[in-house]
Amino acid sequence: MTPPDTERLHFRPMTADDLDDLAALLGDPALMTYYPAPKTRDEARGWIDWNLRNYAEHGYGLWIIETRAGQFVGDCGLTWQQVNGRLELEVGYHVRSADQGHGYATEAALACRNFARDTLQVPRLVAIIHPDNQASRRVAHKLGMRFVENDLGGAIPVRSVLGMHFPVSL
Repeated sequence: MTPPDTERLHFRPMTADDLDDLAALLGDPALMTYYPAPKTRDEARGWIDWNLRNYAEHGYGLWIIETRAGQFVGDCGLTWQQVNGRLELEVGYHVRSADQGHGYATEAALACRNFARDTLQVPRLVAIIHPDNQASRRVAHKLGMRFVENDLGGAIPVRSVLGMHFPVSL
């Protein structure tokens, strides 16, 4: 199960065949500026394996995003994350450096937000973002998210948590 295609993007599950693209994406020092370090090829393989486990356990995870013509753009999706000792559903996204600034992250994240709200019917969604990552903060704001709290755990000493609650349907 994936979000529906958007005007420009197609979502599909990750596979082992995506290793070259994901290793280049997650190994890009510019893209990974706000992570402890770029990921190695083996860590990118672990990223794929983690998402395959997420698909099996939850029915969703991070998906490959590509143009309707099939060009790899990055990944975007929904994963469960620890935030100050509790589980929160996070929308996360990575877009190739060459494709940044074209609205792909916002377009993909909006589709995932709507999928979380309408299909999964979760009550709340968060984005966990390094405090200095202004581009990701702008995407989260476009989703309707606002600062909720700082998360003080994990490999990054302080992460900002932006979130939103979905209206409860009657």
